Amino acid sequence: MAQASPILTKNAYAYEELRRRILSGDIEQGSVLSQSKLAQEIGVSTTPLREALRRLAAEGMVELKSHSDARVASLTPEEAKDLYVIRENLDPLAAGLAAESRTPEDIADIEQALKQLTPLQDAADLAAMTAHREFHRAIYTASHNPLLIGILEGLWDKADRYRQIGLQGQKDSEKDRIRVQEEHTQIAEAVISGDAVRAREIMQRHVVGSLGRRAIAVLTKN
Repeated sequence: MAQASPILTKNAYAYEELRRRILSGDIEQGSVLSQSKLAQEIGVSTTPLREALRRLAAEGMVELKSHSDARVASLTPEEAKDLYVIRENLDPLAAGLAAESRTPEDIADIEQALKQLTPLQDAADLAAMTAHREFHRAIYTASHNPLLIGILEGLWDKADRYRQIGLQGQKDSEKDRIRVQEEHTQIAEAVISGDAVRAREIMQRHVVGSLGRRAIAVLTKN
């Protein structure tokens, strides 16, 4: 039986552990979640587990139908397309605003996040996915538009599940990893230099070639 981390509260630990299991595929989409069994496995009582499920439901990762009935939300090509359309429009907007509004502190955060990036190669590599999120978060934050930041942040966990699906359809992975790395660098450079037009352009290209878009094709074939 897993033991709760001494650093996190039981509520936070239950959330992080359940989220990790869903994102890594240890718990598959559509799975019915036995709250008593999960609580025992994770090493917490059912109260923090229910709180974790409520947080995950708010993020769209879990469906709650009653007090005791919970299921991991299924992934669909329709939702993958909806997420892609939002990112195709809002990510470039955020990058352009970031180029116009970034502060010295924002620049330092973007540079640090860029250094921490590692290629996304495996769905189980949550550290790489976290680093990827932190880079994009640094760009979003530099936009200094709270409403836009909130929308993009709120969709990120849901989008991560589709990125994992996209990894299944990745071809010529080494070439693709180089492309993604170059795009991240170019986005950072454009934002830091204050080139809003180029920042929007590179970010739009980045989204077009993203794992989220690839997920649409993978799910459509299944």
